[in-house]
Amino acid sequence: MSSHGTPIPMMSAPCGALSGVADVPGDKSISHRSIILGAMAVGETRITGLLEGEDVLDTARAMRAFGAEVERDGDGTWHVHGVGVGGFAEPDQVIDCGNSGTGVRLIMGAMATCPISATFTGDASLNKRPMARVTDPLALFGARAVGRAGGRLPMTIVGAAQPVPVRYDVPMPSAQVKSAVLLAGLNAPGKTVVIEKEATRDHSERMLAGFGAEITTEETEEGRVITLTGQPELQPQVIAVPRDPSSAAFPVCAALIVPGSDVLVPGIGLNPTRAGLFTTLREMGADLTYENERQEGGEPVADLRARFSPDMKGIDVPPERAASMIDEYPVLSVVASFASGITMMRGVKELRVKESDRIDAMATGLRANGVDVEEGEDWWSVTGHGPGSVAGGATCASHLDHRIAMSFMVMGMATQHPVSVDDGGPIATSFPIFEPLMQRLGAALSRPQG
Repeated sequence: MSSHGTPIPMMSAPCGALSGVADVPGDKSISHRSIILGAMAVGETRITGLLEGEDVLDTARAMRAFGAEVERDGDGTWHVHGVGVGGFAEPDQVIDCGNSGTGVRLIMGAMATCPISATFTGDASLNKRPMARVTDPLALFGARAVGRAGGRLPMTIVGAAQPVPVRYDVPMPSAQVKSAVLLAGLNAPGKTVVIEKEATRDHSERMLAGFGAEITTEETEEGRVITLTGQPELQPQVIAVPRDPSSAAFPVCAALIVPGSDVLVPGIGLNPTRAGLFTTLREMGADLTYENERQEGGEPVADLRARFSPDMKGIDVPPERAASMIDEYPVLSVVASFASGITMMRGVKELRVKESDRIDAMATGLRANGVDVEEGEDWWSVTGHGPGSVAGGATCASHLDHRIAMSFMVMGMATQHPVSVDDGGPIATSFPIFEPLMQRLGAALSRPQG
């Protein structure tokens, strides 16, 4: 079933050329962080371009529960009146983070060094996801976590009454873990140090600096060393959220595989820790260009133009690129199905603990639609036979995962027969306008009845 309701079956039928402008929503990662850091600043933070998907709205509700004022104007501007670092109040109710692993892990970090307790839950998908990767480092600050077997939600975090700074080596590439530790470090005295062997998305570091925190990043032999000085007074900001590259991936990839397509996706954030998919697509031979490159709010931004690309080839995606495109492998596997040859994806075990086991979910659905897929614990490969070669015709399980559902909807636009998903409802968590946006470009998406 959907993250917040009954299942919504969806079908995508083969369509004509896609064309037009795809105005995708604001970046989900930056939206979460802007609300949380706004709630930890002193004064009013104003945010435009916020992604108003269910995940981010759940984070906004959570910040209200911790005592911040979070309101939306009629023109779409959000106002966050913060309570200061260490100023969170104890929530009266359980914090429901819906489908959002980012939301729950970042909020746990932000409250873990406050002398309060909070209980967290989520939907059926989120409650299966491992939280020990966050609660283990938070315990070093002095926080305690009590949850279900396997470190799963529902879970209560008892914040540290007298937090201590920590030095933490992140054991796996995870921006969520890194960010949770940095947010916890805000209310710990002294310097908190996070070391990551592989660079992950750096929105937290950029935004912390923007809010006035003392934070440095140094490349060393042991990896990227991030040092945060605790107990600052964060200054409120005016934030314009760039558009989400993970959402842009869907109209971009659809245009590449549907004959005759020409789609412009404006204002996309091209932070180098997020743009791995677009680099990979261009290496495959995609007709994908960057126009009007610029800086907005400290983030690199460009307009993306994607055109049908019949001559794409399978490639070996470098494993060190995985952190910069981890959410985009599902839709990349769809593009690979219409390329020629083998696309090999290694270093991707993180996909197995996302909203679903994304390798298994995509491999199962791709095979059902006639695509050759091989997989291992930390890799998978897709063999494509060029445009028009994929039969389609299957119904795929979305597993409460928005990216799985959208990937198969993109696939159906270029297959010989329609492709369906059992539940498209989770799409609303990250891309609530996906359906009408793709329909305006020319996609044949529908909701079959019973």
